[in-house]
Amino acid sequence: MKATKVDKFFAKLEARGEAVTYAQVRLKTGYSEVIPSSGEIDLSTKFSRNITMNNVIVSSPMDTVTESNTAIEMAKWGCLGIIHRGLIPKVQADEVARVKFYLNGLIEKPITIFADDKVSAVLKMIEEKKYSFRSFPVIDKDGHLIGVIAGNDFDFCGDDSVTVGKIMSRDLITAKSGISLKKAYDKMRQRKKKILPLIGKGNRLAGIYVFSDVKRIITGGSPIYNLDSNGNLRVGAAIGVGEEALARAELLVRKKVDVLVIDTAHGDTKFVIDTLKKMKHLYPEIDVVVGNISESDSAARLIKAGVDGLKVGQGPGSICTTRVVAGIGCPQVTAIYNCVKVARQFDIPVCADGGIEYSGDIPIALAAGASSVMLGSLLAGTDESPGDIIMTQDGPVKNYRGMGSLGAMLESRAARERYGQADSKKDKLVPEGVEGVVPYKGKLSDVMFQLTGGLKSGMGYLGARTIRELQAKADFYAISSEGLEESHPHGIKITKIAPNYQQRRRI
Repeated sequence: MKATKVDKFFAKLEARGEAVTYAQVRLKTGYSEVIPSSGEIDLSTKFSRNITMNNVIVSSPMDTVTESNTAIEMAKWGCLGIIHRGLIPKVQADEVARVKFYLNGLIEKPITIFADDKVSAVLKMIEEKKYSFRSFPVIDKDGHLIGVIAGNDFDFCGDDSVTVGKIMSRDLITAKSGISLKKAYDKMRQRKKKILPLIGKGNRLAGIYVFSDVKRIITGGSPIYNLDSNGNLRVGAAIGVGEEALARAELLVRKKVDVLVIDTAHGDTKFVIDTLKKMKHLYPEIDVVVGNISESDSAARLIKAGVDGLKVGQGPGSICTTRVVAGIGCPQVTAIYNCVKVARQFDIPVCADGGIEYSGDIPIALAAGASSVMLGSLLAGTDESPGDIIMTQDGPVKNYRGMGSLGAMLESRAARERYGQADSKKDKLVPEGVEGVVPYKGKLSDVMFQLTGGLKSGMGYLGARTIRELQAKADFYAISSEGLEESHPHGIKITKIAPNYQQRRRI
């Protein structure tokens, strides 16, 4: 493989025994015919061997960052959300299901109800489960389809105490299981039906198509959405190691999770590798990404064990104290390159996890070879992130904490396990993270717009239309502390805050 300019840059650093992070490098500009706002830039990439994305950003599996609301919005931006494992396994699986059911292109295992169920009970279920839909097939005790109930039926029902059978529609159209998306779309259009139940073996219900979502897929109404082959939003979930991870994975796979992430502070261990091998044996059809690592040898061992993607970053996060508590870790840009130079030989994608403070750090991570970036603090504090808005003298904030913080470790065995302290007594924990707050940021979509815009600007300066072209053209300057100071606003007092620039400050 021919050496790139980036290869030569890191070779010089390695010869001097030096490593760099985002604040120590800047990309060199080049001749460009690319206009960032023109729509010609393609951000498509991979998170893992078989999981594609239309945008490079992944939300971190942290309990103050990613549950279903965040994951849904991320997938709508072409990205990917990883549901954190601080939840009990069943609840985590339910969060995955909420993402998978959000669009419902093809629902292979739809939520069904019975004709003798009370309407009030169905409405209560919708509220408790936070379903975004109100259409359900109605079956008998043998699983045969006998009707359909939809939003209009609820709206025009004047008495919630009646049974579903009293208000459901019996005027149905059905199709055999296996019908193509296009044929399903045509059939629903011709009969003006919003739901098409599919009938399988034994004349039993085998799934349903929902017209609004089928139409969106057929007509390309949402081209950037990150969708699976059935037209549902993609979502990932974090797991740990050992038997608990296997049990958790079983529930997640049942809910059609797209990718599993073995999420630990140190991914290059016997426990992780053993778990990875078992996962790939049990679920060969599911991609497994492993983290976190920062060294070439670690990448090589995990690739040999069958990993589908690597998550890189040990201690760069804003809430992480691993490097000062344990004294380990590699500055993040070098860590990315360390792992990429091995992973690219096997076409294994690398996700750069942690340390990104500004949108301009994203093209730097990609230039170092990453295929995607994982963000925590930049996505925390939004409407979609877990937690309540807290009012302070300095304005509204939301809680943000590391999974290695004392609070997270006290509340969750999964958090303790992530840092190798699953069986430690609660008064004998050694935290590797802190708790704090971040400014309230409003809608996640507004944050994503700025982050994506900054990335496209960076690509425009290099004349790159794709991620691969960015990586082929990229070259770095190593900058001094004075160069970093010059990079930021200086010599003035900022009076109007920009939506994409936040000064480091105490809240």
